Formats: sequence, structure tokens, C-alpha cells
Amino acid sequence: MNISPPLTQASTALPPLPENRSIRRVRLQLGCGGVAVDLLAAVAAFPKPDDKIRTTSLMVQGGGNAGNALTCAARLGLNPRLISKVADDAQGRGILEELQADGVDTSFLVVSKEGNSPFTYVIVDNQTWGSLSPLPSFSLFMFVRVVLQGNNSCMIFSRKTRTCIHTPGFPPMIPDDLSKSSLLSALDGVRLVYFDVRLHETALVVAEEARRKSIPILIDAEKKRDGLDDLLNFSDYVVCTAKFPQAWTEAPSVPSALVSMLLRLPNLKFVIVTLGEDGCIMLERSAIGVQSEEIDIDSSLEELKQKVDCNVAIPTSIHSTVTKFVVKGVGMVTGRLFLGTAEKIPPSELVDTTGAGDAFIGAVLYAICSNMPPEKMLPFAAQVAAASCRALGARTGLPHRTDPRLSSFLI
Repeated sequence: MNISPPLTQASTALPPLPENRSIRRVRLQLGCGGVAVDLLAAVAAFPKPDDKIRTTSLMVQGGGNAGNALTCAARLGLNPRLISKVADDAQGRGILEELQADGVDTSFLVVSKEGNSPFTYVIVDNQTWGSLSPLPSFSLFMFVRVVLQGNNSCMIFSRKTRTCIHTPGFPPMIPDDLSKSSLLSALDGVRLVYFDVRLHETALVVAEEARRKSIPILIDAEKKRDGLDDLLNFSDYVVCTAKFPQAWTEAPSVPSALVSMLLRLPNLKFVIVTLGEDGCIMLERSAIGVQSEEIDIDSSLEELKQKVDCNVAIPTSIHSTVTKFVVKGVGMVTGRLFLGTAEKIPPSELVDTTGAGDAFIGAVLYAICSNMPPEKMLPFAAQVAAASCRALGARTGLPHRTDPRLSSFLI
């Protein structure tokens, strides 16, 4: 398989994670999400019925929201655990092996003696594939190498077609698969819980117990899914895709939708919306009262955009002062508005954007656990996401804590 080599590890000593709590509690993080294998075939053109065609390239691509995010968090220095379900088949065994190799605790994955682990065939127009290189050889073992599955595991750079044929895992995970004792053990010492909103019935049980234990919860709100509204009610932090805030709130703009989300979710400390190459926007709730006039949040965002230095290639962050943000017909929230930029990656270095959002979330998980302030967290997460775009697949380019590109954020 032609995959970019792992990132070189720097020997520079970096500070440990903060020890204002026990190091065990700071580093432990729990995720709950789905698993599968993505099998990708690039073709010159999508086949017509009854056609027989050849692939131009064939590969297994790392992907999956929960798996990628937890792998990223592990490489940055956290000790993540995962709750999910696989079958006792080649795919399931591969999932366990791959996660374990990256330092993700798989002891809470449920393994069904019968059934199958989920997988997805992806047919991709050759032109959509960018720098995909043909495989020099391919074996059945390589074919069943598996990774955690998520919608963005099929992302491509251009707007050509790709077709996904998904086979769900069977039997599906249900709350009874996770015993009370296993749940309590999974949550023991955990600093933060993360959900990708798959396995929503089980996720809700985990969220309820996490709330009883006062463990903060981060939700990856990619799109509307079964159980999402219930999980959002438990959320302390939300990271969402560009279209989700308006789709969920029906607000007229993204900034106004963020105000609406903070009003509808009273426990929410911040919400981030990722915008790909356009960076991200974050609204942080403030408990500090301010004596100032109410400001239209859309106008405030435009003011921040005017302050961005377009000549700077590295990720940056600009934020407002604590302000009363108002949206007509919605309400008012006191907080700070942040605008984060993405790294300007040279075209020659951009290989694959698959899983960039998961890398961003993995970095946010790390930032929360290490008490990193938002003005540093956003460019840090953007830097981690940019690193992941410089290699084929969702995990190949995920940086480690010792990567020199991250040193300025970790000192």
C-alpha cells in the first residue's frame, strides 16, 4: 500500500500534561461510537449496469469519527477508551488490533460471537481521488484491515461522484450489551466523555451516568441523527459541521444559530462550527456580567473577519471581548466570539482531507483535558487537522505530541 511514511518524531522535551488533578484523571477520556471497515475502489468512470470494469487503484482507507478522534487524542498524549461493538470476525479483530497499536483502550468494546462487523464499499471516480497512487500489491489480509467508520470516511477533494454501499454490523449494539459494572469501570477516572452520536441508545445510557458523576461531555454534531437531541441536552461542549447549526435551529445565519444553541442548551460552555479551509467559529458562554450595549452577532463576526491577516499561513485566532450578543427574535447570550483560521496548505502538500474534522475534534479533546485556553485551542486544533491532510487516509498524518509543528502550542 502506497502510504506516506509516519511523521518524524522530535526529541525535544515537552512539558507534561497539567497535574492540577491526578495525572490519571487528566489523561483518561472515554468515547462512544460506531466501527467498520471502508474498502475503496477508484475507477475511471462509474460503471453502467452489467458492465465489467477494472479498478485503477484499490485501498483500505482509515476513517471514522470516533476512531480517528480517539486515535488523534492518544497520539497527543491522552489515554482514551472506546465503547463500541464488533463481531468476532477478521474485521472485528483488525479493529481491536489497530486501535490498540495506537494506544486506544479497547477493553470496553463488545465482541459478538456471531454476526459481522460493519463495512462499506466505496466506488470513486478516478478524477476525484487527487493523489491516490496505485497499490503495488494487494492481499486479502490488507483488504480486511479495518478502521473506525464515520460519514466523512468517504470524503473527497473535488465534487465528482462517489458511491457508498454500506453493510451494517449485526447484531447492532444495544444498552444491555454494556453491563452496569462495565459502564462504571469505563467511566472510572475519566476527565471527559465524547460521543459521535452513533449507537445512540447506548450513548444515552453512558451520558446519563456521566452526568450523574459530573463528567463533562463533548458531542460531535455532524448532522441530525436519531438520539442527537437527547444527547445534546447533556452536552458541555459541541463541535459541529458547517451546515448543522442552521439545520438544527433554523436560524438565519451561522452566528445567530450559535446563539440559539447556547440558549437551548443551558449547560453548554461553548460551541464550535468547523468550516474546512475557512477555519472555524466558536461562541463561548461567559458567566461574567458586562455593562455594555447589546451587539448583533453577525456584525461582530464581520468585524473579526476584517482583522484577519490574509498573509499569515499558520492558523490564528481572533476574538471579541465579553459581549452581549443579540439575535432578533431569538434572544441574547453573554460571551466571547472567536474566529479561527485554517492553515494555508500549499497545493503540493495537500494529499487528502478525509478525517480532518475528526483530527480537529481529537485536538479539542486534548485541549479541554489540558486546560488549554480557547485562543490557543483553536489554532492548535487547526494545526493538527492540517497535519492530517498531508497524508493519505484519516490517520496516517495524525501528529504525535512530540511533532515539532505542535511544540509552540504545548509550551
